[in-house]
Amino acid sequence: MLKIIQAIAIALVASSLQVQAQPYPNQPIRLIVPFAAGGPSDVLARAFSQKLGEDLGQPVIIDNKPGAGTNLAAEFVARSKPDGYTIFLMMVGTQAINETLYKKLSYNTVKDFAPITLVASSSLMLVANPSVPVKNVNDLIAFAKANPGKVNFGSSGTGTPLHLGGELFNVQAGTDITHVPYKGAAPALTDVLGGQIQTAMIGTPAALPYVKSGKLTAIGVTSLKRSPNAPEVPAIAETLPNFEVELVYALVAPAGTPNAIIKRLNTQMSTILNNPEVKTQLASRGFDVQTSSPEQLGAYIKAEVTKWAPIVKKSGATAE
Repeated sequence: MLKIIQAIAIALVASSLQVQAQPYPNQPIRLIVPFAAGGPSDVLARAFSQKLGEDLGQPVIIDNKPGAGTNLAAEFVARSKPDGYTIFLMMVGTQAINETLYKKLSYNTVKDFAPITLVASSSLMLVANPSVPVKNVNDLIAFAKANPGKVNFGSSGTGTPLHLGGELFNVQAGTDITHVPYKGAAPALTDVLGGQIQTAMIGTPAALPYVKSGKLTAIGVTSLKRSPNAPEVPAIAETLPNFEVELVYALVAPAGTPNAIIKRLNTQMSTILNNPEVKTQLASRGFDVQTSSPEQLGAYIKAEVTKWAPIVKKSGATAE
């Protein structure tokens, strides 16, 4: 009987060692996107996920988890097993904002995620339904002031950069445009296209096709300079000096993910993002490729938390 028990124990240990020895990855990887399908984050994820899966030898499956100002997705990833099979396309500004915006968070943006790499950045575009009689920033300011409390703007959720970008516009322009939050940029985009809301701040990659087709009016971009992908659209900063809101995307994993896996993902993503064809593809969609070491990304996330805290407090925005 003792020999049988010993044999079983040896077999279990051998099996465990065999599992541990299996190279990463040996099963599909879930890429969690914190916004609905069709928004800028989703567009970006789909631009690199297939190639990442091909390079790793396992499919990378996109899992859209919108809601709670990205906290639903962030909490899911923070609580996931740190084995490299759940990764998160983080919008850094949003997560940094949430640290101050929400009174209670079940995760910590700095401590509960393992940085992998920066991925890309993009500006926002302030757009209007063509039925709204505005063509530029000055038109919108005049229209909003002539119709106090009757003009609105959509965003991807309370406290997101899209929301605070609109509030920043109100502060600098002296307007009172009403915020209408959505569970992601895609629903906000749908409603401004349909005329349910008048204006919205949308990621340039998602808004640009509709501007070019005439389905939306471009008021301005939120970068300090005009976007090379839409040079005919002025920067809001040309009218409101120093106005700037930028979306920065990064790839992270749950804290505790082995360094070897983090390094593998960082290396593969760096190769993919520096491929000229990928760069061109992302540029055509309004993204500027960004890469980094895990350490550089970690420092950037910390800096963003520090940067946004006073801005959120000054805006008076809070969320439960």
